[in-house]
Amino acid sequence: MHAFFRSVAAMIVVSGVAGCTSISYYAQSLKGHVEIMVARQDVGELIDDPSTPGTLRARMASASAIRQFAIDELALPDNNSYRSYVDVGRDAVTWAIFAAPEFSLTPRTWCFPVFGCVPYRGYFSKRSVVETAVELQRQGLDVYVTGVTAYSTLGWSSDPLLSTMLSQDEAGLAGLVFHELAHQRVYVQDDSAFNEAFAAAVETTGVRKWLRANGDTAGLRRYEADRRRRAQFLALVSQTRDELRHVYDDSSTSDQKRAAKTAAIERLRMRYRQMRDSRWRGYRGYDVWFDSPINNAKLAATSVYGDRVATFLRLFDLCSGDYPRFFASVRRIGALDKSDRAEALKAADSCD
Repeated sequence: MHAFFRSVAAMIVVSGVAGCTSISYYAQSLKGHVEIMVARQDVGELIDDPSTPGTLRARMASASAIRQFAIDELALPDNNSYRSYVDVGRDAVTWAIFAAPEFSLTPRTWCFPVFGCVPYRGYFSKRSVVETAVELQRQGLDVYVTGVTAYSTLGWSSDPLLSTMLSQDEAGLAGLVFHELAHQRVYVQDDSAFNEAFAAAVETTGVRKWLRANGDTAGLRRYEADRRRRAQFLALVSQTRDELRHVYDDSSTSDQKRAAKTAAIERLRMRYRQMRDSRWRGYRGYDVWFDSPINNAKLAATSVYGDRVATFLRLFDLCSGDYPRFFASVRRIGALDKSDRAEALKAADSCD
């Protein structure tokens, strides 16, 4: 199964918060993060310890090599992040909630000290995220909740490897580490689409480089096939979002819009099944996404985590694959006003 929302920024800063709800939210975030930090085990010690299960030792050795590759080849931060490991004992380390109005694809945002405003809220407690989902639905919002396998504190603490991250194959694990470290290299407040696309570009180019460096041609073929499917999936979703924008901008009644919305989502499912059974030759990796409820919140979340990656990859090529130059160029664009940022990225014709 493919997860698009594998990582979120952890909202754990508790200063400057007012109101009982906010205090409760930050308390569960801080508690969850501290529990993980306390449980950390050093990766090097796990590798050297003869009592470590062979499978875990092999994954830790691979993770250690990936971490060093990130420093040596991708110019990513050389710090203590991803040099320790925690078994969280569950399938997701956190849960993220997205919300959007019934007739709009613009997601609701939540604002936090340091991290700025983002189109989701992360929870370490599944019970808490379910309670929040019920409350948002009572307000008439479309809601989407998804489990997350990794989270980032953007370098504010030494983020560990997590057992949930090991559900990925080696390329997937490398991608997660590169993605999260990229957030530590460049992060622009209040622009999740920019941040996620940038990190995805570092992830993509980094995984390709990692697989080539290891001579894993079969792994590279699988990775590129996965990327093609992802692009085709995003194109399907983008087409449906365009259809829904027309529906929501229309002067029809609420009942008519509701019916048109349902029809557009069913067309999306139909187009997916056709693509899966023909072009994808029965590959079912996205079935769970399509078989579960689809609404504006889910479609908006996919947009945040899927759009703009191609423009960052183009900028990376303009920088001749030089990571420090690429990071410097992204920082310059990120410093622009948000209204100018996307256009500047699209219009860039050089790295400098």
